[in-house]
Amino acid sequence: MKHRVGEHKARKGLIRIEFDEENGIAEHVKITGDFFMHPEEAVHELEQKLEGHKLDELEGLMEEFFAMRMDIEMPYVNVEDFKIALKNALKE
Repeated sequence: MKHRVGEHKARKGLIRIEFDEENGIAEHVKITGDFFMHPEEAVHELEQKLEGHKLDELEGLMEEFFAMRMDIEMPYVNVEDFKIALKNALKE
């Protein structure tokens, strides 16, 4: 099992994504940082959406999540910031 961590400093806040990789599958996904997201439970919902999926599916799942959730407010942070943090976690 490999522990992966990726961070990205967005305009207003740090985004940190970490998870364990087991046979190419993301497990124990945690998204933390000092960014603001409303509703707050959306962070947990995004973690659940990424959980248990292949690493090469994660970016698409993240895009899909934000495209479907038009109610999420993230001042000075956007989906690209989350994708950069994810890509940093996926670097060897």
